[in-house]
Amino acid sequence: MASRALWKGQLRLSLVSIPVEIHSATRTSSRTSFRQIHEPSGKPVKYEKTVAGIGPIDAKEIVKGYDTGEDSFILIDPEELEAIRLETKKTFEMVQFVDACEISPLYFDKPYYIVPTDDLAQDAYRVIRDALRTAGKVGLGQFTMRGKEYLGAVKPCGDGLLMETLHYADELRDAEPLFNDIADDTSDKDLLEVATALIDRKSGPFDATAFTDHYAVALRDLIAAKRKNKKTKHVATADDAAPHGENVVDLMAALKQSLKGTKAQAKTPAKGGRKKAS
Repeated sequence: MASRALWKGQLRLSLVSIPVEIHSATRTSSRTSFRQIHEPSGKPVKYEKTVAGIGPIDAKEIVKGYDTGEDSFILIDPEELEAIRLETKKTFEMVQFVDACEISPLYFDKPYYIVPTDDLAQDAYRVIRDALRTAGKVGLGQFTMRGKEYLGAVKPCGDGLLMETLHYADELRDAEPLFNDIADDTSDKDLLEVATALIDRKSGPFDATAFTDHYAVALRDLIAAKRKNKKTKHVATADDAAPHGENVVDLMAALKQSLKGTKAQAKTPAKGGRKKAS
C-alpha cells in the first residue's frame, strides 16, 4: 500500500521555502487487530453517540465543549477553531539549530519522513539536507497537524530528511518524586566490576532486525492454527447499514539574502537599549 501524506506544506529556511509532504515513518499494518463480536448473534459491536435521557444522536449536532470545572461547558463551534489561523498549518520553519545530543531522549515522540513534492524542490531539499549533515545540527520548528501544533526536530536520514516530533516541556513529568526513595549510596565495587564486564561482553552495533515481537508472532501462529482447525468456532458477520508544484525561488540568492539579514540583525542594537534579563 502506498504511503499517504499526513501533512502538506512548506519546509522553510529563512527565505527558502520547499514544498514538502510528511509521511509516518512507522507502520501498524503488521499488527494483528481484533473486533468485538456479540457472540449470540455473531454481529460486530458498534458504538453509538448517545446522550443521557435522549438516546442516539446525529453526529452533525456534536460540537466541542471545554469543561470549566464548574458544572458547565463552554461550547466551541468547528468554524471558530478553523478561524484560529496559525502559520504552522502550512509552514514548517526551522527557527533554531542545535546539536542532536543536546535534546534529551525524553522529548522524542514519533518519527516522520519529509519528502519533496516535486522535482523542482529537490535541489533546495538536498542543500538543506547536506547543510544539516555538514553542520552536525538538527533544525527545530513547529507545524500544525490534525488540530494540534507540534514541535519537531529535522535531521538528515540517508538520502532524505527525518522529522521527529518532540514533547513540549510542560508535557513531561518530573522524575524527582519517583526517584526520591532511591538511596543515594555508592554501588559495591566488586558488583559494579562484574556488571560492567557483563555489559562490555554484550555490547555491539545496534541492529533492530535482531529483535522480534514474540507476542505478535505467537498471536499470528495461534490464528493460523485456529483457521486450520475444523473445530474452531466461526460466525458469519455482516455490518448493518498544499501548495503543490510551486517553483522554488533562486536558492543561492535566497540563502545569501537570508545571511545578509541575519548579519544586519546581529549588528543593529534594539531600540531603547538592551533590556536587562529578568
